[in-house]
Amino acid sequence: MGEIEKFFDTYCDFVTKVTSDPSIDVEALKKSLDNIQKTSKVDVPRLLTGGLGLASESGEFVEIVKKMFLQGKPADEDNIFHMKRELGDIMWYWVTACMALGLNPVEVIKENQEKLEARYGEKFTVNQSEVRAKGDL
Repeated sequence: MGEIEKFFDTYCDFVTKVTSDPSIDVEALKKSLDNIQKTSKVDVPRLLTGGLGLASESGEFVEIVKKMFLQGKPADEDNIFHMKRELGDIMWYWVTACMALGLNPVEVIKENQEKLEARYGEKFTVNQSEVRAKGDL
């Protein structure tokens, strides 16, 4: 076994050691899902669907943006329509996540606006985006 293979094996062992049990053991994952479902108002299947869907659909949207800016794909009607459809999918999964958490989507939007108004006031500044008040996540 070569040096690179040994390093990779060592790294894989390290990755396993620093990974949570529910991430590598299906029974531990089932227990975690059951615990969340039983001890909270979170709708676990919907939250999994929303979270995974948001990530994957956002990736599809970003793929189009990447190809436009970095690979010469045109910003034409077809690609804008494709991005529109991906944004619709993102919205579907976003609402699914809101429902999973028992959140009203309109209230989530209002909360976001209030957070950003508190951070930026009337106009964005780089300083305000980088130096945040305590508790401003």
